[in-house]
Amino acid sequence: MIPREPASEVDDVVAVTVPADGGWLGILRTATAGLAARLGFPGDKIEDLRIAVDEACAMLLVLTPTDGDLTCRFEIGAETLTAAVSAPLREGANLPDPSSFAWRVIRGLTADASAGQVNGVATIRLTAALHK
Repeated sequence: MIPREPASEVDDVVAVTVPADGGWLGILRTATAGLAARLGFPGDKIEDLRIAVDEACAMLLVLTPTDGDLTCRFEIGAETLTAAVSAPLREGANLPDPSSFAWRVIRGLTADASAGQVNGVATIRLTAALHK
C-alpha cells in the first residue's frame, strides 16, 4: 500500500510500474523529469529530483525479488511533486538506516523524504517543492 496525500492537496496522479531491473529505471527518470518540467521546475531542481528518484529505486532494487516490480506514484500538486517509489521486499530485507549515505543524498536533494514498510512492501516518498 502506498501512503497518499490528502485529496485536496493533489491535483493529478500518474503511476508508472516497471520490472525491478536497473535497465528499466530510465523510464522512471524520464517520467520524473517530464512531470517536474510540466510543473515549471527549474533545470537544477528537475535534475535533483531525478537523482533522488534514481537513488530511491537503487535502494529498493537490492531488496526486491528479481521477479518484482517497482511502482512510482507521482502526486502532482500546485507547487509540489511527490514521487512515492514502492516495491515488494525479499523476506528479511529492510530499508537502509536513515543515517546511511543514500538517505543523506536523498534528503539533500528533496524538500521532504520518508519511508515505510507495510505488508512486505516498502515505499520511499520524495517531495520536491517548486519554490523551496
